[in-house]
Amino acid sequence: MAVTEAVENYLETILILSRAQPDVHAIDICSYLGYSRPTVSIILKKMKDEELVNVNSDNHITLTEKGREIAEKIYERHNVISAFFIHLGVKKDQALEDACKIEHDLSPETFQLLKEHYLKLTGGLQEQE
Repeated sequence: MAVTEAVENYLETILILSRAQPDVHAIDICSYLGYSRPTVSIILKKMKDEELVNVNSDNHITLTEKGREIAEKIYERHNVISAFFIHLGVKKDQALEDACKIEHDLSPETFQLLKEHYLKLTGGLQEQE
């Protein structure tokens, strides 16, 4: 399975949820993303088969090293892009929405330059979500 935008969104969601609560379950992902349980279950099985997540006997979902690496990359992109947009004057809700739309498609070079420019302007980065 290729790591698609949808898979990146699931991995990012698992990362965000795991930072906010001790255990992540499929129902948590359903609630966060607004997807049905069958839809989430199908993707989780594929992600497990691709060794992006682990699901233990209590149905706790964790990221594998490979999954965490992808999730951290997307989450960083999301935070930098949304923070940059907010710095430009975009309202927070709109900045978060717009960041979600482009975080998957920027080249590594463009993202790195955007990040460097933002850090020069502000001196730091705070999580937006």
